[in-house]
Amino acid sequence: MEKTHSFHIPVMGIGFSIDSPVKVAQYGISSVISLVDDLLIEDMRRYYCNLMDEEYVPITKYEEDYRAKRITAYLNLIDQIVKKKFEAVQSSCFETGSEITKYFEMLSDKSPLKALYQKMLETTDPQVKQELQEQLRAQMTPGNIDVNIMTKLDQTNYSQDRKELPVEFSDALAALRGYAQSTLNSAIVLSAGINRRLYTYVEKFEDFYADATGFIKKKIILKVSDYRSSIIQGRFFAKKGLWVSEYRVESGLNCGGHAFASDGFLLGPILEEFKNKKQELISSLHKIYNDAMKLKKQISFDQPHDTDITAQGGIGTAHEDQFLLDHYELDATGWATPFLLCPEVTNVDADTLEKLSNAGKDDLYISDVSPLGVPFNNLRENNSDLEKQRKIDAGRPGSACPNGHLSFNAEFTEFPICIASRQYQKLKIEDLEKQNLSPEEFQSQYDAVVMKACVCFDLSQAPLINHGIGKKGVKRFTAICPGPNLAYFSRIVSLREMVDHIYGRINLLNTEVRENMFIAELRMYMDHFKAEVQKHAIEPAKKQIDYLNEFKQNLIDGIEYYCQLFPQMAAETSEYQQGTLEQLSQIRKSLESAY
Repeated sequence: MEKTHSFHIPVMGIGFSIDSPVKVAQYGISSVISLVDDLLIEDMRRYYCNLMDEEYVPITKYEEDYRAKRITAYLNLIDQIVKKKFEAVQSSCFETGSEITKYFEMLSDKSPLKALYQKMLETTDPQVKQELQEQLRAQMTPGNIDVNIMTKLDQTNYSQDRKELPVEFSDALAALRGYAQSTLNSAIVLSAGINRRLYTYVEKFEDFYADATGFIKKKIILKVSDYRSSIIQGRFFAKKGLWVSEYRVESGLNCGGHAFASDGFLLGPILEEFKNKKQELISSLHKIYNDAMKLKKQISFDQPHDTDITAQGGIGTAHEDQFLLDHYELDATGWATPFLLCPEVTNVDADTLEKLSNAGKDDLYISDVSPLGVPFNNLRENNSDLEKQRKIDAGRPGSACPNGHLSFNAEFTEFPICIASRQYQKLKIEDLEKQNLSPEEFQSQYDAVVMKACVCFDLSQAPLINHGIGKKGVKRFTAICPGPNLAYFSRIVSLREMVDHIYGRINLLNTEVRENMFIAELRMYMDHFKAEVQKHAIEPAKKQIDYLNEFKQNLIDGIEYYCQLFPQMAAETSEYQQGTLEQLSQIRKSLESAY
């Protein structure tokens, strides 16, 4: 089926895209909701019930399975709102400034539906115009209300009397159940690697299976780092009679949120492998899938279900976007970070929005603030970090840990707590004080402890600030996790402007010199590699030497690949192509001198 748009809006943080479907789905644009924070989800449900004059019945934490119930109720409400909004757009008049006109004008100029719309506009015969308008209305579709589960966020939960709950009440499994029991016909994006108990749990829900016609009500999307990961995870699901409908390839470093660096594997070569092996991937999984369906005594399918390959991470220009679609034969691309400057789409509070619009390259950096221990994209002087520093200066580091979604450490306590919590940091610092460390070593370890921030709470604060909702009297300090691509976008824009930028009708980039997205990612991997060399500089073990040698060779292979690729970018000028080749040569020399 032809996609309405060739791009989607990926999940951003916890709260930034929590209600994006309400804002964009009626225009055929798909976006993704995070299912991390059920308390935020419940606050947003109350807000939208009041806004839509719907009855709101609270789901309290004292109810059994409250996390799943909150998620189901919110998603059902969003589904209902989007359907109403889409029907309103679909039934509006074709006139200047109308919603249906906005729907069609935002389409890519290469879209067949846009061509039909242009034909309708040019038609002078009233009867033919009317017929074309009805054809257009019939072909309109809303964007998907997709959801995301970060598979690493799957802590065990406890009852009110502190007894461990069964595994199906863990954070990730409860979130999956909440989505599975909703009315949505969309997809769930599973990110951050394999979670076997979560993946196995998918089997229990009928909506994830194809019906006799091949229709899958709730599709599975895997966010992956490379082809090998796709094969492994795709097989895991296929053996259960479950089909993965999309492999969403994301740059390891040139993205927002947590940064999961590969061992030097770059986005271009990864996408090339997907392009060359897509049919092999589909056919091999189709056989495993059909074998599983026969064992389950279910209907098998002569042809595999649709499988999309998409990419995201650092795309900044229409040329880059179109090159990805054309050269790698992608089904769509993902645009996230630039939409943080689009209040029509995302929730960013006014103070943070101003900081984002003024941010330059030096203001965007990879930090160690995440309690997950995974590098985290950050904005300097964000309000969450300023409040964290204030607490450190006051001698009371750490967070009250109001949500506890990252409570995985049991170093000092019977029940796991978060290493960003005040409780953990107090106990850890007391432990350091007993170790007779040198002042320098103590300070180094102390800084590493108090560095951790309460990201699971602070990433959800912007929508509460913007809508004036949530528990009264709570001071809110927003954390934010933009990708480095934000440095080249410097003004607050409308949805229409951002879509026009993606499709090349206008240019929203500032005057900063911006390198090609592949070059930018390569430089990030170079910095990461140099840091790894420094980390293992003193008496490295053979395993570490082998790792660094492999990392270096992967970067060299990537550079050689790009040397062949960039001259194929026909839409770019010869000066641009030559410039990128010179940049690659310089990076290669820097790599050789670094190790």
